Amino acid sequence: MRIKLVNGQLAIAIACGQLFSCSQDFQPKPKGYNRLVLPKEEYRPLPDTLPYQFEYSKYAKLLKDTSWISERHWVEIYYPELKANIHITYKRLQGKEAFLKELLNDAYNLTAKQQIKANAIDELVIHTPSNKTAVIAEIAGEVPSQFQFTMTDSTQNFLRGALYFNTRVQNDSLAPAIDFMKKETMHLINTLQWKKPH
Repeated sequence: MRIKLVNGQLAIAIACGQLFSCSQDFQPKPKGYNRLVLPKEEYRPLPDTLPYQFEYSKYAKLLKDTSWISERHWVEIYYPELKANIHITYKRLQGKEAFLKELLNDAYNLTAKQQIKANAIDELVIHTPSNKTAVIAEIAGEVPSQFQFTMTDSTQNFLRGALYFNTRVQNDSLAPAIDFMKKETMHLINTLQWKKPH
């Protein structure tokens, strides 16, 4: 009788040991994101109806700006696969220095508004292969626009661009798409040409 009881106690102890030793430390899985398929780097020129020229992706759509403040030569370069958009605004300066200062100040203020959510804003001045100057702002953090730029010849033309993503996905998860779109925007900047007014 005693042997049977010991064997029964031993069986219970082994079962309890197995039960508690198999407990696992469960951790919630991070939210999954779709795999990004980045378009090939193939480009085409803008139509001749605009007072400026640059190359943009064959995989992007050229759309007219439909915002309530839009003007005739404002466009959107839209990447449907990435839900990314490069918003382009343009102004003819007509030699008005005060107007140029106003536009530069507005562009600076639009970038500065990002400071509320930005971790950092890096500004730099670059010179393009065609000897044009661009002022670029790269903005880190959970901001609506990660990359902005202005270009002007100081007398006749002023162009501003801003990169946006139409998605709620956090920017750290969008990092490959953001890097790709920065390269696309840099291609636009490096191929920009002003057209002579008619």
